[in-house]
Amino acid sequence: MRLALLSAAALLALAAPLGAQTPQAVEVTPDQMLSPYYEALMAKVDMPVAGPNPALSPATTLTRIAVGSCNHQSASQHMWAQIAAQNPQLFLMIGDNVYGDAGWDGDAGLASLRSAYALQASHPEFAGFRAKVPMQAVWDDHDFGFNDAGASFPFRRWSETLFETFWGSSEAVKARPGVYQSTITGPEGKRVQVILLDTRFFRSDLKRGPWTKDRQPLGSYLPDDDAGKTVLGEAQWAWLKAELAKPAELRIVVSSTQVLTTAHQFEGWTNFPAERTRLLDLLGTRAPSGLVLLSGDRHSGGIYKVEHGGQTIWELTSSSLNLAFGDDIERSTAREPDPARVGKFFPVENYGLVDIDWKAKAVTVTLKGNTSAALASQTYSW
Repeated sequence: MRLALLSAAALLALAAPLGAQTPQAVEVTPDQMLSPYYEALMAKVDMPVAGPNPALSPATTLTRIAVGSCNHQSASQHMWAQIAAQNPQLFLMIGDNVYGDAGWDGDAGLASLRSAYALQASHPEFAGFRAKVPMQAVWDDHDFGFNDAGASFPFRRWSETLFETFWGSSEAVKARPGVYQSTITGPEGKRVQVILLDTRFFRSDLKRGPWTKDRQPLGSYLPDDDAGKTVLGEAQWAWLKAELAKPAELRIVVSSTQVLTTAHQFEGWTNFPAERTRLLDLLGTRAPSGLVLLSGDRHSGGIYKVEHGGQTIWELTSSSLNLAFGDDIERSTAREPDPARVGKFFPVENYGLVDIDWKAKAVTVTLKGNTSAALASQTYSW
């Protein structure tokens, strides 16, 4: 990494004519400095790919979508068969799809991330599932760069290249910074829009304590009201506004981190209260449609509900597929009291289902454990 950075800096210095006046300083980003290095690296290394995946026909009437997050490439892959048995028409992989920062030594080539993708692709359970069920993916921190990383991660463009290569991202996604995307599936009257937000590539740095003795919440971060801070970045905000104006009967909006809860100060939209309010306000201006929020990240799952701007908003958090923090549901629930959560907080392995009843105009979100028994379920209409 140091050699690549020093070489780029030296080239910039040598490019200035001898005896020339010192020009006004021009900021050179790590991405620009490392671009030649990455071009050469791509020609030398194997770029892992997830493997064949059937396309989702735009004409499909979606009635069941599955969702999961936090999948470690070195852990058991037993959940894939269970999810496949639920016969989902689409699977959403919504972050920490591999843990590429495990063993990372700071190299600019992100060798540990490449190895993590390659190992994940090699699992027959994953390959078999992917060969049958259409998949869409977005990242979280451990497959973006490192724990809790955001826009200041210096190698984010290379991690984006690895992500887009592995998951076979569309040309539209590859053509812009970040990995956010949107699709609309189904005939008029039964259209489902799936919006995958990128909460990493543009996100401002998090604000840490110190905490006072009378304020010791769960988590490491302080809410940051700085108007200059962002989660999505202005380009993605503008894109999201345009997407929400498109006609659809149901919208599924995916954030890798939790949106509704403010009961903790781990990562989530709670870290940026103004941005959270901006998102909820914008969702309220969407073209007429139902709405489901999906999130992961927490290594625990639950169902959430808030009232905002005269609307009721529901969120299903599903995490994790194979990296659970424990199995004491009662203790986990008591540890994190939350007025927005409907029911218990489940620290066990889990995945989620979104079932759509078009006749009733109703959605059922279900959290299922590692035997596919239902942990929690909620039905609501739009």
